[in-house]
Amino acid sequence: MRNESVLVVDDAPDIRSGMAHILQQEGFFVDTASDGQEAIEKIDQRFFDIVLTDLAMPRKDGMEVLKFVTENSPESICIIITGFGTIKGAVEAMRQGAFDYLTKPVKTEEVLIIIEKALEVRELRRENKTLKQELQNRYGFERIVGSSDSMQKVFRLIERVANTDSTVLITGESGTGKELIAHAIHYSSDRRDGPFVPVNCAAIPEELLESELFGHEKGAFTHAIRTRIGRFELANKGTIFLDEIGEMSPALQVKLLRVLQERKFERVGGVKTIQVDIRILAATNIDLEQAVKEGRFREDLFYRLNVIPIHVPPLRERRSDIPLLINHFMKKFTKNQKSSVKGIEDDAMECLLSYKWPGNVRELENIIERMVILANGPKITIKDLPERILESASNLGIHRVQPYIPSLPEDGFSLSSAVQEFEKALIIQALDRTGWVKNRAAKLLKMNRTTLIEKMKKQKLMVPKAKAPKKTKKDTKKESVAVS
Repeated sequence: MRNESVLVVDDAPDIRSGMAHILQQEGFFVDTASDGQEAIEKIDQRFFDIVLTDLAMPRKDGMEVLKFVTENSPESICIIITGFGTIKGAVEAMRQGAFDYLTKPVKTEEVLIIIEKALEVRELRRENKTLKQELQNRYGFERIVGSSDSMQKVFRLIERVANTDSTVLITGESGTGKELIAHAIHYSSDRRDGPFVPVNCAAIPEELLESELFGHEKGAFTHAIRTRIGRFELANKGTIFLDEIGEMSPALQVKLLRVLQERKFERVGGVKTIQVDIRILAATNIDLEQAVKEGRFREDLFYRLNVIPIHVPPLRERRSDIPLLINHFMKKFTKNQKSSVKGIEDDAMECLLSYKWPGNVRELENIIERMVILANGPKITIKDLPERILESASNLGIHRVQPYIPSLPEDGFSLSSAVQEFEKALIIQALDRTGWVKNRAAKLLKMNRTTLIEKMKKQKLMVPKAKAPKKTKKDTKKESVAVS
């Protein structure tokens, strides 16, 4: 027994019953209606996968049934049955949303083929809709991780510009997520159902980039054995994303300027002007204003691109987002790699927070993936960190001193001694983190510098020779006054 249901609508009893019998033998659940009015009442009561309806009927005709189905049951598929004299009406019904039409006398094989084809097309549409929803969920700006003020500013800009067609220039260092921002703009816009076409201008050789962008006609150059559609044509009704735009040659910059101004171009070797309806997003990791001053980038093109600038900050300028990103990537990779890793130890997190992240979010993502795969226990420890991160932490004086918290013995112990040990551990951590610069360490501990010096003397903490900063005579005089 199949799951699909069919409603057969025809005012001729023999056609109606014959069609129902054929479909029931194929395993469909079948119901019938003698005219359009009865059909509409039944469609209003329950869902039918297929509605097979005659065109000419009393009370309400097939066009009225089609209209009701289109407005009230859009997932249902409507197929028209018509006589030879009303084929013109059947064609009009297809324009109004009917899937196909059958002419009387109807052949069994033809009915079954059209129904199977209709069900396949509907399934493809559902899959396509699901895929688009997944893409929107994956690339929507709400999926970008970041709670820092700088990232919240980026989110607000995306919200404001998404539903416009203004050109956006996304700037930031490599690995900050510029393409992710471009995806977020597209999938949050009214063009989300159109194509998103990315082009890495730095990855394509200069002599091929023009053809890649604008396409070429057959015979335009050696090896152009057929006409090729360019990325701008492929992006029609959608968005084109020009990544690393600063690497584009001056000659191509001129042609791009025209597309930005008029949304028109010609294929390489062609004379026909092609008009496109596209939104243009661009990104670069270089300073375009400086490139303009140096004559490497056209000033007029820069202003055309820089209508709405969005700057993506480097990871070192939004360190508060690092724990959020680590948690996000750990969830992602533990699921993908079927790993048992559940968290990260505090000292390992401290090292990751202190690292400068020259490769930004991309570098962090790669490192988390590696550590999730190679970790030996349920938590990522300092032993799992790459050498460069450990070396960076060591250079900053991060010794990962753990506070002394003893267990309470049966006969008790000295609370004052425990407090002193705890205080000593925190002072050493503050000094290590600031390179033993007492002013900075005091600020970190929220106390006066003189108070810190007194506590250091009481705890007998001396500045290590390797850590001691070079002092001027002025600094020495100030410190001697403060200590005395």
